[in-house]
Amino acid sequence: MNAFSRRGACPALSAPMQTGDGLLVRLNPVAGAFSPKLLIGLAESALRHGNGIMEVTARGSLQIRGLTADSAALLAAEVDALGIAVRTGVPVETGPLAGIDPQEVADPRPLAERVRVAVDEAGLTPRLGPKVSVVVDGGGQLTMDAVTADVRLKAVRADNGIVWSVSVAGDGQNAKVLATVDADAARDIAVAALRMVAEKGREAHARDLSERQLVSLAGWLCLTGLREASGRTEGGASRKPIGPFPLAGDTFTLGIALPYGSMPADKIIDLAQSAVTLGTTEIRLAPGRALLFLGQPTDTNQPLQTIAATLGFVTSAADPRTRIAACPGTPACASGRIATRDIAETIATENADILDFTLHISGCAKGCAHPGPAALTIVGGENGAGLVVNATAKALPAGYRPGYDAARGFSRVAALIRSARFQGETAAACLTRLGPAAIAETYRQAQTKKRK
Repeated sequence: MNAFSRRGACPALSAPMQTGDGLLVRLNPVAGAFSPKLLIGLAESALRHGNGIMEVTARGSLQIRGLTADSAALLAAEVDALGIAVRTGVPVETGPLAGIDPQEVADPRPLAERVRVAVDEAGLTPRLGPKVSVVVDGGGQLTMDAVTADVRLKAVRADNGIVWSVSVAGDGQNAKVLATVDADAARDIAVAALRMVAEKGREAHARDLSERQLVSLAGWLCLTGLREASGRTEGGASRKPIGPFPLAGDTFTLGIALPYGSMPADKIIDLAQSAVTLGTTEIRLAPGRALLFLGQPTDTNQPLQTIAATLGFVTSAADPRTRIAACPGTPACASGRIATRDIAETIATENADILDFTLHISGCAKGCAHPGPAALTIVGGENGAGLVVNATAKALPAGYRPGYDAARGFSRVAALIRSARFQGETAAACLTRLGPAAIAETYRQAQTKKRK
């Protein structure tokens, strides 16, 4: 087991991470996209050298699972031979439609590149941990609001043009705003913040900065002679990257998601081959575990969606599977204690009507698929499938039942929601009102009744 087997490491192509089903590598192409033929070549390589499972992460990275030390080296060589350039260094991420979305406030790519160069020139890459990241968000139809980052730069409109809101430690809703400034100052504050993080060691993040340091960053403007600008955010609320999105003229990009972020490589090959036939010229990775198909004539979007749905992909933002975060679980992952994907499929099929909240199904307490708290979490452990209410997979479950019967326990909770919620009340609000004790008792109750 190498240094990258530990939780929190970043499984880059050059340093695979040990997981329950072998080694895992993560690819971030420089262009953020593949031609369909390149994606096909990569999927074929995943079939040859891994266990045939490919994933798109919540941050829009591509992962290949089930590798060995030898096969990971062969995969890296084939990625090289395909000419796929992958990003290295501190991740500086932009949205999946950066530069081509007519609704974005500003093209974030030039500023993102300036930040990358400044970080490299400052020598910060080896001093920062693998999970430290920067987001540069131009706004538009597919924002980066749901992606957490140590430093966030978001384009906003001001009376004198475009400025950038600089915030740290969080996503688009909870990050702490420091200043709203021009592009030069935004870059400099971002690098200054990363310097402060680096000084705390490779385990540190921006959330570890003291209040004094944050005040210093916000007041850094005074030292440069720059004046803080007043700006307003535009571009609308963040959407799921599923379905058609208008681009320039009469063109569209089509978003298709992987259920629970994972699909067999042979199905990705089938979809990409169909896309080639229909005229797709580019496939982009999108945060939210999706692929964006570009270049095909607009009248071929519906046939491509139909093919994707037949193969098992998610083609509607209303699909209940988009509300469930599920890791590979057993048998794919040796760390998993429950068959997460089977449980997820049963719940999505039987209880789609009440899934207006996030359900996390985790094979073990690590909670890889959804590190943050969820309204409900089913987590595998020594005592079976535990139910955690409004917390992370690491929390102590409020009740247990056998792993094979977890979906039935959830169905009892779903039935309680249907009978107890008020007119117009969401399922999420009903869960909050019912409270953890009643929910846990209902989850356990199905097994209790079965024993009688």
